[in-house]
Parts: sequence; C-alpha cells; structure tokens
Amino acid sequence: MKTFLAALLLLPALACASSAGLKFDRAPVDPTDLPSLQRGAQGFVNYCLNCHSAAYMRYNRLRDLGLSEQQVKDNLMFAADKVGETMTVAMRTKDAAQWFGAAPPDLTVIARSRGADWLYTYLRSFYRDPARPTGWNNVVFPSVGMPHVLYELQGVQSLKVETSTDAAGHKQQTQTLVLETPGTLSKAQYDQFVGDLVNYLDYMGEPSSASRIQIGIYVMMFLVLFIAITYLLKRAYWKDVH
Repeated sequence: MKTFLAALLLLPALACASSAGLKFDRAPVDPTDLPSLQRGAQGFVNYCLNCHSAAYMRYNRLRDLGLSEQQVKDNLMFAADKVGETMTVAMRTKDAAQWFGAAPPDLTVIARSRGADWLYTYLRSFYRDPARPTGWNNVVFPSVGMPHVLYELQGVQSLKVETSTDAAGHKQQTQTLVLETPGTLSKAQYDQFVGDLVNYLDYMGEPSSASRIQIGIYVMMFLVLFIAITYLLKRAYWKDVH
C-alpha cells in the first residue's frame, strides 16, 4: 500500500502519444492553500516516498507550509534523520530496475514535466484489465506498467466502451469508467485526496512560487506608486514653463 507510482513515466514518449487529444480534468492547484499542501505532503510521504525520491526537495522546506520542525520530524520524516536532508529513498537503483523493469523516476519536478492536469486525471483513471501483467490499465496512460496502488481508497473501476455511428456513417467509440467496487473513500473524498497530492507535487516543483508571486505584487505596487509620484513631480517642474 505504501509503494506508489512505481512505474510512472517509465515510457514518457508513449504516454505523450497515447494521451494526445485526451481532455484532462482541471487539477485544483492552489499554492496558497496551506491545509491542502500539508495533506498533500502527508500523502506523498506515505504513498510515494518509499519508491520515488524527491532529490531536489529538502524536508526543512515543509516549514514553508506552516509546519513546525517538530511536526515535520514526527509526521513526515520516515526516511531521514535530519530536516536538512533531501527526500531520498533507501531503495537502490539497481534493485528498483530489477523489480520494476526500470528505476522509478524522481518526482521533484514531475508536475512541471507532465502538468498538474495530466497527473490529476491520470491518478483517477485506473481500471481493471486482466490482460495486463499487473491487472490494471489506465485511460491516460494505456499499457501502464504500474498497478493501481490506491485502489483500496478509490475502489475498482472498469472500462466501458460503446460504439456508435454518426450521421455520416463514421463509427465512434466512447470510453467510460464505471466504479464496480467502492473504496474506503467516496468519489469526492478520493478526488480531494488526489487533488491535495497533485497540489503538493506542483508546489514541490517550484517551492518559491508563492513568495515570487507575492514579491511580484509588491514590485508592481511600487512601480504604480513611483509612476504617480513621477507624474506629480513632472507637473510641478513644468507648471511655469510656457
């Protein structure tokens, strides 16, 4: 249950080609929603970090999410001893390649690489497929190598394919995911869980995003004020010039 995204992006070119033209659901990304980011960090540590590293992210950056150093140590540090360490895993690359066929990729900038909408849709689009070695497949990433580790939370979905014919005689296929066996979470709860996780993955790709935006707002306010002062000075200097 703790191994998460074990084969995510092992075939990036295939994934891009197979998901071309697919409309992704909008991810609820909000870098200012600290409770969501905290829940996402917890989900990442519990379900992703056993296989995937985040080698460019340090635990002490989690304090930017409103967590104290002690909270980080008590609740989020299971693979490190010091808060200044990076989020690495103990699993060796050689072992990972042997077990999964390829080493699970680092997830530090996965949201910037794939996009938050892609991740949000992907993590909600697994379905049972007995033809696959793992027993699972994915609408966004056909022939995906990883199993649906979160099925206990989401439940078991099946893929329903309906074929119809339009007025011109062209056949069209419609794919629909149907929940066959409910999970421990309702659909809304699972969507929120995935949304929080993707929100954290998006934050992790650029932790300084919120600060950068805030600084940018202050700079724009200063420029507006500076322009106003400059205009008033110009009027004062030139008022007697005819």
